Amino acid sequence: MGGDIANHTWPDGTPRLGAGAACELCRADRITHWYGEDDYGWVADCEICDTPMVVWRQHGVTPPETVVEHLVACLSAAATQRYGIGRFSIDRHMRQIPDHFHAHARPHASIS
Repeated sequence: MGGDIANHTWPDGTPRLGAGAACELCRADRITHWYGEDDYGWVADCEICDTPMVVWRQHGVTPPETVVEHLVACLSAAATQRYGIGRFSIDRHMRQIPDHFHAHARPHASIS
């Protein structure tokens, strides 16, 4: 991944906050296509549903609204790259991992 998993750091050396190795999203294993990452989070295809998803770098469910706006903008850019302009919606319901903020870009029904 580029970061030190044993020490729970990000590729840039900053510590990962929260549940560490116990949380799949905190681990941020690169097992699917990655669109990018920054100081706030990362965007990659979801292992379960194969749609672009954004994940907050910190473990928790309530990032500041300015961070949410930034993360959703990053997710929207990746979804536009994959599906096209306006051909997706943002789903912020955290089904599988309810204790770590993330959101998915779901294609509209007519897109396969």
